[in-house]
Amino acid sequence: MRRHDAVFFDVGNTLLFPRPSVSEVCREILAEAGHVRDVGAIDSFMPLVDAYYEERYAEDDAFWTDEGRTHSVWVGMYSLLCRKLGIEDEAVMIARRVYEEFGRPERWALYGDVRPAFERLRGAGMKVGIISNWDTRLSGILRGLGLGDVLDDVVSSADVGLHKPDPRIFELACERVGVQPARAAHVGDHHYADYLGARALGMTAVLIDRHGVEADHGVRPIASLDELEPELDL
Repeated sequence: MRRHDAVFFDVGNTLLFPRPSVSEVCREILAEAGHVRDVGAIDSFMPLVDAYYEERYAEDDAFWTDEGRTHSVWVGMYSLLCRKLGIEDEAVMIARRVYEEFGRPERWALYGDVRPAFERLRGAGMKVGIISNWDTRLSGILRGLGLGDVLDDVVSSADVGLHKPDPRIFELACERVGVQPARAAHVGDHHYADYLGARALGMTAVLIDRHGVEADHGVRPIASLDELEPELDL
């Protein structure tokens, strides 16, 4: 007998990535606003943008439960980028455009192993779902990327007012597809939000590291969804 009736997945850096890149999208939006900047210059400030996000996340990761607060963090991140690029007056307007742009499916791409893995899991009789700290646009993005027919449910934090690693969001996801947590697994790239959150509810947790980050949490990550079945004893 198989051990699991459902497998849930995180989204960012687990299933999809920005297309062509965050810096390139920012370059395009800046150019549309009349501010021509080299991608290299934008890239040089992205560590500061990332650090801004990490600081907000460390202060209060519950911003993911509210669309307005999520939007505010995004605007703060990319307003900072604009200011570092010498753009002051239009910084907020441009930052809002970046947020809007990443609500479009065209600005994201699936890793090549995603749909085949989903089809294999469904072929084995399992339900496939999403549990993600994301804004309310997530379902539309996933449908736009062609995953609508292979997903049983999508739970985004801003839609349900809960966020990972709170076990309640994992519990809600299990309830919505009709499975017991002990018979469900969750796959994600974040040790704190994905791995520890799922484990707290008694789910099987699988950590994925697509980019060789090499953080040592005492957990061996998989590098691709092609490695998932052995983790689920399939």
